[in-house]
Amino acid sequence: MTLTTPFLPQVLTKDAARLRMNELGKQGEAFFFLFDFELKKPIVLTKKELKNKGIYFDINGKKNFKYPERTPRTQNIVLQKKPIKKEKYEKAFRTVQQEINAGNSYLLNLTFPTKIQTNLSLSEIFLRSHARYKLFMKTGLVVYSPEIFVQIQDGKIKSFPMKGTIAADIPDAAAVILADKKEKAEHSTIVDLIRNDLNLVATEVKVERFRYIEKLRTKQKDLLQVSSEVTGVLPTKYTEQIGDILMKLLPAGSISGAPKKKTVEIIQAAEGQERGYYTGVFGYFDGKNLDSGVMIRYIEKEESGLVYRSGGGITTFSDCEKEYQELLDKIYVPIY
Repeated sequence: MTLTTPFLPQVLTKDAARLRMNELGKQGEAFFFLFDFELKKPIVLTKKELKNKGIYFDINGKKNFKYPERTPRTQNIVLQKKPIKKEKYEKAFRTVQQEINAGNSYLLNLTFPTKIQTNLSLSEIFLRSHARYKLFMKTGLVVYSPEIFVQIQDGKIKSFPMKGTIAADIPDAAAVILADKKEKAEHSTIVDLIRNDLNLVATEVKVERFRYIEKLRTKQKDLLQVSSEVTGVLPTKYTEQIGDILMKLLPAGSISGAPKKKTVEIIQAAEGQERGYYTGVFGYFDGKNLDSGVMIRYIEKEESGLVYRSGGGITTFSDCEKEYQELLDKIYVPIY
């Protein structure tokens, strides 16, 4: 399979995307959606419209392409990192903590781009990576994300906020991260934020599971990730309001912070650039049910070369050295 095409999709305004999703939902028609973090470049495409648009996805096994026959790779994978200088990260970190200590935010997801070099093409990374949510765009980006945004199944909505990452080879790694006060505070804040978000669109909202551990395999080293599960019940005619529902939940709480509106303003000032599709969401609605992922583990082709974007949540308890290391630890490809 050759993942190439000269045709690229047309972006919509935020309101046009919302209305189009509502209309397609009312008709029971399936569609793919892609939202950037700032909601300036939404894309909504039906299955027919997806053809020749240069977008390929695998969403928990639901995909719009066929995998080629996989052959063993004889060449070692090269992934070289050239991160931002620690001094630049420290400056942004101090700015964020000043805002937190002033009471303007309780938790903020701080991210930065890292220049990388690899002997893998973006399409090869897409095809060979192991992840729940995978996306490749001809415009020059690939995503292989482990993080669920929301899932809707028979009128029940679920969200699985991920907060807390640790190298699996650290002695008693699971016990260490679950006992960490900073990590617990950060995770609790995000769970509370997601619960409040779901209350905007659903009833009977509750935390089904709190702080469970999942293992993420990478070529470099395995990681442990802490997640929770929050659920709610949607209105009877939720398919006719599917656009309204999604827009009320954006941006994802796990990659912004709390309170969301003010925290996003601080993010924009501290990071100094738009995120674009990084930390946005993408997914597929089949006419009744929906599955979507947060666009983390993200590589984008820029004029200067490939850029990998990563980061982590900052609280008043955060240690700058550890947060900078977490930014680096999250730069990987899940090919094994």
